[in-house]
Amino acid sequence: MSDQVPLLSGGVPRINRITIDQPWDWLAAGWADLRAAPAVGFGYGALFVAAGFVALALMWVWDIFALFLPLAGGFLLVAPVLAVGLYETSRRLAAGEPTSMRLALTAWRRNLGQVALLGVALLLFFIAWMRLASLIFMLFFAYDPPAPDSFIQHVFFRWDSIPFLLVGCGIGAVLATLVFAITVVSVPMLLDRDVNVVVAIATSVEAVRQNPFPMFVWACLIVLFTGAGLATGYLGLIITLPIVGHASWHAYRDLVAPATASEAAALSGRESLA
Repeated sequence: MSDQVPLLSGGVPRINRITIDQPWDWLAAGWADLRAAPAVGFGYGALFVAAGFVALALMWVWDIFALFLPLAGGFLLVAPVLAVGLYETSRRLAAGEPTSMRLALTAWRRNLGQVALLGVALLLFFIAWMRLASLIFMLFFAYDPPAPDSFIQHVFFRWDSIPFLLVGCGIGAVLATLVFAITVVSVPMLLDRDVNVVVAIATSVEAVRQNPFPMFVWACLIVLFTGAGLATGYLGLIITLPIVGHASWHAYRDLVAPATASEAAALSGRESLA
């Protein structure tokens, strides 16, 4: 890390200036955390793989396989809040505290109300994306819907599907960019200090504004790792999801000035009462 910007208004903490290669350091730190707490990381990843298999089975049985791509894209929109347990595990590892799957799955208790509010906001993004994606699909494939057994070939390897892919990816990219800007540090911040969701989102947006090029690299790496996990029939998420989740905590720690002792004490007290 290098220099820091002055303290911002509205309770937003100082934002650190970072270099364009630091996202790679976050991935390395994420891998180290996964190795330090493999039961939590792989267990977390396995839960998402199982959920993905259930979703695929339901889409096949109900003949709604057209939702495969929207659901895969929508996962990127809600993943930041679903990975709360991985952020908490990295926080505990850094603090020398014990880790477990139980502690990871109950991490939201540290700031329940504010984490829930952010989760609702991301759910609204997800619903909006699913509605838009369904509309786009109907506009392009209403008269020639792909069969489940030829879905990939029909959608990805036909020239007449290119406009559909361009429009869908374009709209999805806009929504994903908005979600990235408001969540890149906000969820870890809500676990780390006693702030509300407005301050957390403002801090996240400011971190992106102050470091546009490193944040672009980080966004691309998140998409690359998550996409690789999804492309392997969800199996790759067992590894890629915990790495990115742990790395996101280290991104937050590098980007945002440390919490004060009073903020940390307030959250610890709230967690013990939950």
